[in-house]
Amino acid sequence: MKPHILPMVTTLATSLLRPARNAPVEERIEGAWHVYPLEAALELDYVDQAGNATRRWVLARELKVGPGKMLLGGIDILTEDGYRGFRVDRIQRLEDAETGFVVEHNILDWLMKLAERQAKARKKHLARMQAGA
Repeated sequence: MKPHILPMVTTLATSLLRPARNAPVEERIEGAWHVYPLEAALELDYVDQAGNATRRWVLARELKVGPGKMLLGGIDILTEDGYRGFRVDRIQRLEDAETGFVVEHNILDWLMKLAERQAKARKKHLARMQAGA
């Protein structure tokens, strides 16, 4: 793991990665968008609409898949923009801050699989909680 990522994970990110009270916890449809909950601390190499390459540190909250567009929604922790969407097709590279895993190709597929794994884990946890109640 890169040395600049460790402080992000151990301080700010670990507390913010816990589900927020208003964070989505289930898949949902919003108009033409399919929204998948997602929880991750990610380092992104991102290209904005003007073609400027930037590095972003994002606490991901959801993946929105719509007609012709896919957006990664989350909090860009180094700016004061708060919650914002990042077009997945503009993400050149991402690194999972918790595992150090780097993705440079098929980024949407990786994000979808992460969302699916997290959904399965939530369902399993919920089933255990209901069985124990």
